[in-house]
Amino acid sequence: MKIGLHISNFTWPQGAPQLGPTLGAIATAADEAGFDRISVMDHVWQIGVNGPPELDMLEAYTALGFLAAHTRRARLLTLVTGVTYRDPGLLAKAVTTLDVLSGGRAILGIGAAWNAEESAGLGLLFPPTAERFERLEEALRICRQMFDGDETAFAGRHYRLDRLLNSPLPLSRPRVPILVGGGGEKKTLLLVAKYADACNLFPTPELQHKLDVLKRHCDTVGRDYDEIEKTILYRFTDDVAQVVEDARRFAAMGVSVLHGGVREPWDTKRFELFRDEIVPALEDL
Repeated sequence: MKIGLHISNFTWPQGAPQLGPTLGAIATAADEAGFDRISVMDHVWQIGVNGPPELDMLEAYTALGFLAAHTRRARLLTLVTGVTYRDPGLLAKAVTTLDVLSGGRAILGIGAAWNAEESAGLGLLFPPTAERFERLEEALRICRQMFDGDETAFAGRHYRLDRLLNSPLPLSRPRVPILVGGGGEKKTLLLVAKYADACNLFPTPELQHKLDVLKRHCDTVGRDYDEIEKTILYRFTDDVAQVVEDARRFAAMGVSVLHGGVREPWDTKRFELFRDEIVPALEDL
């Protein structure tokens, strides 16, 4: 079982003047503690579950580039990019740039987008749900094609690209992994089965059902269910026994990554617990 650190709140002691040094210290501590990956949200305002929109929020890919410079081994991603926030050609280029500059450590996390309020506030594209999912499928096809170095023109319902040139190509092989976030059974999990290398789900009582739905979609499209990495959002605590118990339960369902927040991450001594106890305890799961 692997673990990932999700950083979703940047309203920390000492405020914006120390946000850069603090974020760098968190990333380095998590990297050295054995976290397999580090993620940020792709939002431009803070979201309601964490507080009012006026709280501090960083642009995702600028932040990931910063994290790349403060880490050596952890993979870097968004949980997850809203497909309508960037045209897919530019998104694929941004993720490729992150992959190259980090030495092959990028993951593309992507979803259909949901935050109408911030989209309206900053003038971002936010069409109806059906269209966002159509755009998501086209974006997945475009990104896979660009990661593979296929320059063939793309003509979809919503995007038209004359030449999918992507130079330099990503360092990740066979391509930058793609994670699709969300548990929608009719559309999202079908897109996971068709295009993704990983999914990210919530650890609710419905988790096993969602995985069963994904398995059926894989059977329908002729995909090997076992080759898809299953990750879940998880809130880490200092209770090592509880974390191990939860990890064992989720591993039995086929989950291989617990990915979530750490309380007061600016206190980087907290990561010593992960290095010394949690990561070693999860190695055999």
